[in-house]
Amino acid sequence: MALSDADVQKQIKHMMAFIEQEANEKAEEIDAKAEEEFNIEKGRLVQQQRLQIMEYFERKEKDVELQKKIQSSNMLNQARLKVLKMREDHVRDVLDEARRRLGEVTRNPTQYSQILRSLTVQGLLQLLEAEVTLRVREPDHALMQGVLPAAAQEYKGFTGKDVKLKLDSESFLPPDTTGGVELLAQNARIKISNTLEARLELIAQQLVPEIRNALFGRNPNRKFAE
Repeated sequence: MALSDADVQKQIKHMMAFIEQEANEKAEEIDAKAEEEFNIEKGRLVQQQRLQIMEYFERKEKDVELQKKIQSSNMLNQARLKVLKMREDHVRDVLDEARRRLGEVTRNPTQYSQILRSLTVQGLLQLLEAEVTLRVREPDHALMQGVLPAAAQEYKGFTGKDVKLKLDSESFLPPDTTGGVELLAQNARIKISNTLEARLELIAQQLVPEIRNALFGRNPNRKFAE
């Protein structure tokens, strides 16, 4: 039975509607899959960026913390150095005051002559030489001349030996020297400085730790005593 033109047109429309529906369903399926893949990729990228941002800020936080520790350590060290400097300056002031008072001793001829004799005998006992030249400040020359016999006698009392003492009349200790005596033997190849400054410096080296403790107390950070 032959189909009429109307039937043919109807079947064609039906087929076209079916094909269009299939195409629309396929397009929707592709769109849905594409959107799903897009959302998955977007989520992956967002998570990746989030992790990178978190890592970046963690590094920054660690850097900031490290800088804070370094800065705090530097400031603490600077503060300690300032405290040490102030303490050393204070100790030096104490020693300067002691030096000033030593200078006042030289104004008392009786007391100073005894000091010169003691310093001379100490130096002679270190040298143990038969001939020794003594050098003093120019203002002390006359006073020292009177000390020589007693110093030689005291030295002999300790050692049983005579010593020939000569007072240098050409070279003197510097004028800014507080006082005391310098002893020379064997054509000045051996020299002992028994000036008041030298004695003070020697005592200071031994007593500075005690001076610090007396002024500032014992350092709690020091494990062993000096």
